[in-house]
Amino acid sequence: MIKKLLDKIFKPRKKKTEHEKPIHHSSEALKQQSKKKRPVLSAKKNTKKTAKNAGNQDLAEVIPFKKHQINRDLLTNAALRTIDGLQKAGFEAYIVGGAVRDLLLNRNPKDFDVATDATPEEVNRIFRRSRIIGRRFRLVHVLFGNETIEVSTFRGHHQAEGDAHTNESGRILRDNVFGNLEEDATRRDFTANALYYDPTSQEVLDFHHGFADIQAGVLRIIGNPETRYKEDPVRMLRVVRLSAKLGLSIDPATKAPIAKMAELLSDVPASRLFDEMLKLFLSGHAIESVTALRKQHLHHGLLPMLDVVLEQPLGERFVMLALKNTDDRILSGKSANPSFLFATLLWHEVLTAWNNYKKDNPPIPALHMAMNDVIATQAEKLAIHNRYTAAMKEIWGLQPRFEQRAGKRPFGLLANPRYRAGYDFLLLRCESGEIPVELGEWWTRFAEAENEERTAMLQPDTAPKKRRKRKPKKPGGNTSAIS
Repeated sequence: MIKKLLDKIFKPRKKKTEHEKPIHHSSEALKQQSKKKRPVLSAKKNTKKTAKNAGNQDLAEVIPFKKHQINRDLLTNAALRTIDGLQKAGFEAYIVGGAVRDLLLNRNPKDFDVATDATPEEVNRIFRRSRIIGRRFRLVHVLFGNETIEVSTFRGHHQAEGDAHTNESGRILRDNVFGNLEEDATRRDFTANALYYDPTSQEVLDFHHGFADIQAGVLRIIGNPETRYKEDPVRMLRVVRLSAKLGLSIDPATKAPIAKMAELLSDVPASRLFDEMLKLFLSGHAIESVTALRKQHLHHGLLPMLDVVLEQPLGERFVMLALKNTDDRILSGKSANPSFLFATLLWHEVLTAWNNYKKDNPPIPALHMAMNDVIATQAEKLAIHNRYTAAMKEIWGLQPRFEQRAGKRPFGLLANPRYRAGYDFLLLRCESGEIPVELGEWWTRFAEAENEERTAMLQPDTAPKKRRKRKPKKPGGNTSAIS
C-alpha cells in the first residue's frame, strides 16, 4: 500500500499515447453535438416538418411585398414575438385570418391570430405565459401583458382518423385533427380568410385566390357551400356580418343555399349564437347587418321576437334607432353596452306582454312578469348571459319611474346607478313616437338644472298617500294592577 503511494508520487508520468490525445472537434461536429443535447425540439423532427410543408407551399400563390404592400409596422409586438418564437424553435408560423384580410383592406386589425405546424403542447412549452384552451378545437393563448395571441395548429380534414366527431346533420362537434398548411387553408371558411402572412419574409401565401377576391370586393366560401354550412351553420351568419362590415358582395353560389338552410341554425348551441349576434350587432354596421339578415331570411328565430318586432312599424322604428345609436357610438370610438342593446331589441315584446298582464295585475308586478316571460322565451334560442339580463331588467324597470315627476321620486331616480342608461332608453322611446317627446325634454332640463330650479319643476303630488300603519300595542302594556 505504502509502496504504491510512493510510486504514484515520485515516478514520472507516462506520455499520452496517440489515441489518448485530446480531440479538437471541428465547428460542424460541435454543432451536431449541441443539437443532440436539446431536450425538447430535435433537429430531425423539425426538418421533417419543414420538408413536409414545403411541398404544400408550392401549391400556393406567393404574393410578394411589392404586390400586397402590407405595412409590417401595423403588427403588434406580441404578434411579431409569437411568430419569432415559433420560427426560432424550428416551426412554421404565419399571421392568418381576419388580420391579413384587414391589412389588405387598409384596416387596423382588431387582433392577431397565428397558425403553425407546432402542436398545442409544443407551443405551450415554447411560451412560458401560455395556456391550452378549447374542446371543439384545441388552441393556445399566448399572453403578452394585456394582449393575447391565439395560436392554432394547422387543421387537417375532419374526415381523417383522429379526435373528430360530427352529428347526424353534419355539424362538426369535435375537431382535433391536425394537418399541413394546404389542408389548413382548405378548412378555412372564406377565401378572404385563407391567407397566410409571414412577417419575416413579408410574403403572403394564397391557396384559394383570396387576394384576387379581396381586390374584386367578393366574399366567397371555400368548397361546396351546402357542405360547409352543414359543418357549421354559424357560417351563414358570418357571411352576412362580414359582407356588411367589409362592404364585400356575397358570391352568388355562396348566397344561394342560405335561405333554404337557415333552419340549421336551430341546431347550434345558444351560447355560440349569442357570441355571433354580439359580433354582428357590435360591428359598427348593425343596420346593414340586420337588413342583410332580413334579405337572407335569417332574422327569424335568432332573437325569438325580433322578427315580430321588425314587422311592426313602431317597433321597427325603435329598433333601427337603437342600432343607429350603437353604430354611431362604435364608429366614433366609444364603447357600446350589450345590455342596453338587447334591452332595446326586446323592449316592444316586453311592452306587449306588460299591457296584457296589467289587465289583471298592478303595473309594477305586471312589468316584472312581462320581463321574466320575454327573457325566458328568448333564452330557449339565444343564451344572453345573466350579467346582461340583470342590467336589461334594471333599464326596463326604470321606465315607469320616469313618469313620476312629483315629490322626492325624481331626485332618487337621478341618484340611481342605472339612471343614464335608463334616460338614454327613454329618449329612444320618445324619438320613436312611443311616448310624448315632452317627457324626455323635462328630464333633460331637470338633470341640468340647479336644486332650486328642480324643485320648481316638480309636478303636484296627486298620488294617494299611504296610510301610516299603527304600531301594535305591546301585550300587557295597559293592564291595570290587580289589587
